[in-house]
Amino acid sequence: MSSQDEQFQAAAPDPAASSADDGMTWWYRWLCRIAGVIGGLSCAFAGLWNCVTINPLNIAAGVWMMLNAFVLFLCEAPFCCQFIEFANAVAARADKLRPWQKAVFYCGMAVFPVVLSLTLTTLFGNAIAFATGVLYGLSALGKKGDAISYARIHQQQKQMDEEKLMGGLEGQA
Repeated sequence: MSSQDEQFQAAAPDPAASSADDGMTWWYRWLCRIAGVIGGLSCAFAGLWNCVTINPLNIAAGVWMMLNAFVLFLCEAPFCCQFIEFANAVAARADKLRPWQKAVFYCGMAVFPVVLSLTLTTLFGNAIAFATGVLYGLSALGKKGDAISYARIHQQQKQMDEEKLMGGLEGQA
């Protein structure tokens, strides 16, 4: 068995360990992936543009942004990196991460070049990559409750407040 076959088997999704338990719907998962790919593109172009300078901090921020683009492509769209041997294995590990872990990772990756060199290029180039982290962070919060359960909770709180008020009035009389 070749090393590529072993990596393909390692990257094959296991139904038992699927990330379907994270509470994300299929369309939201695709939205996050598309945002990651677009964020990778914006990081790559802005990073390349940022490297066309003589300021060393801008060059460092541009190189970091291109590294961010590579990581985003590797994690969110491994088919773009099909000629890299370890791409499927990295994508499989990235899929096993919880949404809040991806959120922290992507937001942290996007903030570092901005801290390194605060320019419009780094701000706009990392904005979509940061937004990808925010989308994953929002999915980690979970689904919004329905109106019926909120109405029941509100009604119970209202009844408890009325009982406390009546109990306080009876104690005064």
